[in-house]
Amino acid sequence: MGGITWNYVLKRWHVVPDRLAGHHDHLLDSAPGARRPGGRRDQPHDGQSGYVENSAEIINAWRARFGLDEPLPVQYFRYVGNSLRFDLGYSLANFPSRVEDMVIQALPWTVGLLLVAVLISFLIGNTIGALMAWERTPGWIQNLLPVSLTFTSIPFFMLGILLIYVFAFGLRWLPASGSVGRGLTQGFNWPYIASVANHAILPATAIVIASMGFWALGMRGMMITTAGEDYMILAQAKGLTPSRIFWLYGVRNSILPQVTALTLSLGGIVGGAVLVEYIFAYPGIGYLLYQGIVTSDYTLIQGIVFMLVFTTATLVLILDLIYPLIDPRITFERG
Repeated sequence: MGGITWNYVLKRWHVVPDRLAGHHDHLLDSAPGARRPGGRRDQPHDGQSGYVENSAEIINAWRARFGLDEPLPVQYFRYVGNSLRFDLGYSLANFPSRVEDMVIQALPWTVGLLLVAVLISFLIGNTIGALMAWERTPGWIQNLLPVSLTFTSIPFFMLGILLIYVFAFGLRWLPASGSVGRGLTQGFNWPYIASVANHAILPATAIVIASMGFWALGMRGMMITTAGEDYMILAQAKGLTPSRIFWLYGVRNSILPQVTALTLSLGGIVGGAVLVEYIFAYPGIGYLLYQGIVTSDYTLIQGIVFMLVFTTATLVLILDLIYPLIDPRITFERG
């Protein structure tokens, strides 16, 4: 197989710019400057009381300030150039705050919450799915595991509301909203870390419970397919222990498509879990995106979508480069 060659990398590096180009092309139809002047989309919005009346002067000033009075191709190429420098512009609803600063402030909360939740869901779900398909799994476990997937049919936000009602309002064990308690000094100190972890339990649990069924069902199907492969039969004929056959031959080969799905899920982390973060008032990217939609903050929405596309494309490229290391059957070069 050899190592990763430059020829292999050069053949696949275009994944990132191709996806970013598709994102930029979409902006030709969605950019605020493409809207007809004087329409509702061009009018400033205060987020509560409606649209501002007699705002022609305000509209013209804002269009000049943000370059919306320039021809659309000029706006487009200017935006592309700024995006390559990660200059995402000013927030329309929170001017003069810059979009990249707002995203940087919210990103650690979303990554910390969703990264842990997705990885836990991935491990638990794949383990459950593998055990459901393994013929040597004890009968009581096979009967118990499907019951554990009952809650996966409930949407994230409904499960979040249920968890808040039971554990926050009913038992009063966990906080219902927010990301950290009041009056704590931010930093790597135990009270602050414990408060952050305590506030993340309910939203993370909602994501884990609602998504692990996806991993379990996918893994179960792959394990059933893998069970009839020749190398599984050969491993049993060689007298290997059931646990070794299960983990090293069954799970190892069945989990490869799941790794691809995991990469795409991790790419979506930057987009946040909008409804979950909104319900728990968690100050992540999802909640920031919700605020941008409510206030018609186009630059903020475009900035978040750009980061989502960039992260997904980058992770797909990384997966494409390391996949031959995960699966020896795939080679870096043909023949």
